[in-house]
Amino acid sequence: MTTMARTTPEAQRRGVPLAVALLMPVGPAAIALLRYLLPYYTESTNAGIASSAAASPGRQSAVLWLGYVAVLTLVPGVIALAQLTRSSAPRLTAWGVGLALAGYLSLGGLLSTDQLLWSAAAAGIDVRTTTSLLDQAHPTVGISLGVFVLGHVVGTVLLGIALMRSGRVPTWVGLTLAVSQPLHFIATVILGSNVVDLIAWSLTALAMTFAARGLLAEST
Repeated sequence: MTTMARTTPEAQRRGVPLAVALLMPVGPAAIALLRYLLPYYTESTNAGIASSAAASPGRQSAVLWLGYVAVLTLVPGVIALAQLTRSSAPRLTAWGVGLALAGYLSLGGLLSTDQLLWSAAAAGIDVRTTTSLLDQAHPTVGISLGVFVLGHVVGTVLLGIALMRSGRVPTWVGLTLAVSQPLHFIATVILGSNVVDLIAWSLTALAMTFAARGLLAEST
């Protein structure tokens, strides 16, 4: 009879592939650029969104490429981060990962709107017609937005606190992660500033960079 050896947290960290750790800052960095380039950042109406996107097709295309990079990298980045925090803060990690993953997995629903905007402009569809299409968006688009906002903001705060409790990276790394997404929320909802949003997501990427560095140090 054979028995399976119990996997310790240390052994699990040693098994983290280099490529996965290196992905950790890529997703947030992609979103940072996306939010900065988003052509309709300050628009509050569908007509304004359609008009701004049609006026900047190159930036709208960049949003889609960056969004695709983010979809591929945000989830493995969060899972890798959990390797640093789950042994010392299992509940915070579980809630943080669960919320963050729900948010990031909803990103595809939001990108469907950006795809519509780019395609409409590329096809020469007038702004009024594009606005009508946005007005008739499927309910899942709104649900995706709500889940994305709640999931990634609250989830990142919890993971930042868990990272501070882990003691595996300097305290400022976890603090930076914890405050980055509330700052993103302030930039979007209160200030309407794509520059502040760029800074907020760049702070997330910075924290994930140093978390990846700590993870790799423990994996050797």
